[in-house]
Amino acid sequence: MLLLVGSTLDTESLWSSFDNGLMLKDKSQEIASFLDGRCIYLVGMMGSGKTTVGRILADVLGYCFRDSDKLVEQACGKSVAELFQLYGEGYFREKESEALRTLSLMHRLVVSTGGGAVVRPINWKYMRRGITVYIDVPLEALAKRISAVGTASRPLLHHESGDAYTKALTRLSTLFEERADDYANANARVSLENMAAKMGHRDVSNLTPSIIAIEALEQIEYYLKQKEGTNL
Repeated sequence: MLLLVGSTLDTESLWSSFDNGLMLKDKSQEIASFLDGRCIYLVGMMGSGKTTVGRILADVLGYCFRDSDKLVEQACGKSVAELFQLYGEGYFREKESEALRTLSLMHRLVVSTGGGAVVRPINWKYMRRGITVYIDVPLEALAKRISAVGTASRPLLHHESGDAYTKALTRLSTLFEERADDYANANARVSLENMAAKMGHRDVSNLTPSIIAIEALEQIEYYLKQKEGTNL
């Protein structure tokens, strides 16, 4: 006899994950041919989940995943934090652009970009060879995420004063003001705030990476419909 042990909530979570997996598979199959191998570039503030969502998208689309920050670290043999400390932000941005230029010559990639990649026009020239998706997360949620794990690996936040949350929120607010118009250049936008409202959640932290990835595919589909003038 098979003995099933678990709460109703566990069972609901299991079925929810199963359903999300089916939705991801179905949606990815719907748009795969229209993507025609074009790369997908995820942009957004630090801590917005670009890497986690990017890996899911790459998996369901049969793409490879790349993280532009990791590529810079591998090329330079130092962490992003070390590069900022030793050579300054300008040096890092140059190396970041070199990485994006190399990636733009490839196909079938999902690329997680650094939070500040959007500030340089040359980067948009490279990313426009694919499709750009802005992962839009409320600043308060970002500050909570970042403060929970510390700011040591975030060179643009690490030297602010105050408690971890206040330090993160203050700096993130400044950075967002500087970058908001650049993020708006993305072909598609995934708003976690809008998603939470539609699903009846009070907190965006209730949104799973799989749900966010599904929304990303939906927004990519909408963009392709507008661009190609076709019914996908």
